Amino acid sequence: MRRLKAGRGVATTEVVLLFPIFMFFLFAFAKIFAMLVLVQKMEVASFYAARRWQLESHRNVDYEGFDSGALLDSIQQNVSSYLGFGSSNEQFLDLVHLTGPGALFTCDRTQVWNVCTLTVKTRPIDIAWMYHSPGFTFQVTKYVPNRDRPIAFILPGGQQ
Repeated sequence: MRRLKAGRGVATTEVVLLFPIFMFFLFAFAKIFAMLVLVQKMEVASFYAARRWQLESHRNVDYEGFDSGALLDSIQQNVSSYLGFGSSNEQFLDLVHLTGPGALFTCDRTQVWNVCTLTVKTRPIDIAWMYHSPGFTFQVTKYVPNRDRPIAFILPGGQQ
């Protein structure tokens, strides 16, 4: 009879000691998986943002103020909302607000291409007794053509 009590006590002690370690690794794996999902969501959001910029931005200089004002703000707001800014995901992923609603979306105009860049930063991970990181910066760049050609664009030397 006495032996059974000792056996239960040992098992309980092992569970009490190992459960916090198990929870730590479970939380760490959940956070890593969430970061992987964030990277995939950034790819989707950058495609949306670049395509919307391509289709709604103006070629005429007179309307360029609208593009860098209302259009850019609208795209940033939608992208930030999709990535999780303003929700519980923001705290779990330690997302940092870069400008306004959250993520930073910029488009640089060139002669043929618009270079659209989506940037998201996270706070540093700081576990005093174990790990220190400087934080992560994720950046996705998309190149979209200007929308000024009425016919399909064919590269020189390409097949027709």
